[in-house]
Amino acid sequence: MAEESKPQRLDEHGRPVTAVVMMSGGLDSRLAARIVLEQGVTVVAFTYEMAFLAGASGDTAEPEVAKACRALGVPLKVVEDDLAFIEILKHPRHGYGRHMNPCIDCRIRQFRLAKEYMEEIGGHFLATGEVLGQRPMSQRREIMPLIDREAGVEGLVLRPLSAKRLSPTLPEEKGWVDRAALYGISGRSRKQQIELAAQFGITDYPAAAGGCLLTYEGFARKVRDLFGHKPEAAVRDVRLLKVGRHYRLPGGGKAIVGRDEGENERLLGLALDGDVIYNREDTVGPIVLLCDTTDQGDGALAAALCVSHSKLRGAPFGTVRYYTKGNEAGARTVQATPLDRAVLDTLRV
Repeated sequence: MAEESKPQRLDEHGRPVTAVVMMSGGLDSRLAARIVLEQGVTVVAFTYEMAFLAGASGDTAEPEVAKACRALGVPLKVVEDDLAFIEILKHPRHGYGRHMNPCIDCRIRQFRLAKEYMEEIGGHFLATGEVLGQRPMSQRREIMPLIDREAGVEGLVLRPLSAKRLSPTLPEEKGWVDRAALYGISGRSRKQQIELAAQFGITDYPAAAGGCLLTYEGFARKVRDLFGHKPEAAVRDVRLLKVGRHYRLPGGGKAIVGRDEGENERLLGLALDGDVIYNREDTVGPIVLLCDTTDQGDGALAAALCVSHSKLRGAPFGTVRYYTKGNEAGARTVQATPLDRAVLDTLRV
């Protein structure tokens, strides 16, 4: 187990030293917060939420970051920044990673917002769970200083897990934290972090999977399709990318098919006036949301998709109920036949 926390650290003016710790909910950020707390520093957690993060923007389970802060006993500031990030995603100054992930530009934006919050509450420095060499784009030795410089946070960012492999920061130079009590972890292995978690008694943390959906080819493909057909895409369009099976139709429309009851409910919740909603009238089946089109051919295909993904898809046809969002009283029905697998594959995004 860890030692008892040190007495409250005070700055040269006798004020409690406060760190804004950038939390993701993963193990590394939890460890960073705990290390800073152990040094007698007041911690306020900060998280940058956007629709491209797994588990954000509409998921019903308690976010890991909230669970982590509750376990640590620290307050959490959540900043939603979807609109600004969508613009960054369209034209990232520092380019993309392997897929559609603009990690460097994203990190710069996060640091700028965290610094603004730090200044707002009278904090002293920022801290993160970054580990040198762990992420191939944003956590390289030559990239970290670039990010700090462009974000205007040079010297203000303490990386407790890798601090001994990096240049001393302002909080170390000021004596707000003890550099000797920091760590020198590097590389992609999580072995040292897991051992450190055991020392601190931290057991309830997620596996390393998850994080930014833009690093996955399947999701990145959906993003490219969205921007290619709808350059003015809004936050709702991005949130829809996380739900269901997506089909791009010949008339330019997008049909999204719910995969379970939960996704059906989310599609209904994200529907806007003018969208058309389809569901099987004669059996259990998915909700299909059709948006961005008035093409009759797209409508016929959306009804066929509803039949194709229902329990009775082996039947020669099915009855589909459909209505325009905001006009459910005007619902109508249509007979539709299931689509061949080859056709489904051609339309699938």
